[in-house]
Amino acid sequence: MELYVFDRKLRLLIFDAIEKIEIALRTQIIYHFALKHGSHWQLKPELYRDPMRFANHLDSLQKEIDRSNETFIDHYKNKYTNPTEPPSWMSLEVSSMGLISKIFQNLKKSPEKIAITSHFGLKDVSVLENWILCFSTLRNICAHHGRVWNRRLIPIKLPTHPTHTFLRNKSIYTNKLYAALSCIEYVLKLISPVSTFNKRLENLMKTCPLAQTKEMGFPKNWLDEELWK
Repeated sequence: MELYVFDRKLRLLIFDAIEKIEIALRTQIIYHFALKHGSHWQLKPELYRDPMRFANHLDSLQKEIDRSNETFIDHYKNKYTNPTEPPSWMSLEVSSMGLISKIFQNLKKSPEKIAITSHFGLKDVSVLENWILCFSTLRNICAHHGRVWNRRLIPIKLPTHPTHTFLRNKSIYTNKLYAALSCIEYVLKLISPVSTFNKRLENLMKTCPLAQTKEMGFPKNWLDEELWK
């Protein structure tokens, strides 16, 4: 029972953190691509690597727009007929984080994609692609009340040349929760400097029952890392 209560609190903490990251990612992607490629850049096939995946993602996006009951979507449809689809800042606002992850991954490497990656303190576009996928998957687990404390996740890529302080000890399990939490904290430090995620996690981990920190991939001296201070 104690482990269940702990897991519930952990899920809520993670969900809250990823919500902030999701908003920041969505904002940066829309901003950089709209500035360069116009309001409806999400509909331009030449920006994408795989035409088949682009078509599938566009179909999924259309379904999410059709399902939406947002006022701004209704307003656009009632007022404008050309283009028939809402601009990127409306369309992607109602799309899931999972779909945004897929769209971003399929975009060709470009100055815009590099600028977005740089905004999150990374130099390798593939690392950010992986992080968005991992965060999206973890968010969905939390949203559907799935167990997180000892779950094995999609392996998350650890950055080799981060622009800000990251982990010194990289001998960790990249498919366990600690690795994902470290990447979440890294992003939060950049987009929300007043975030208390690190302290809230520290306090929560003190209540972890049955010495299960190892199952989550936490090293013994994890709090000595500059990232968590």
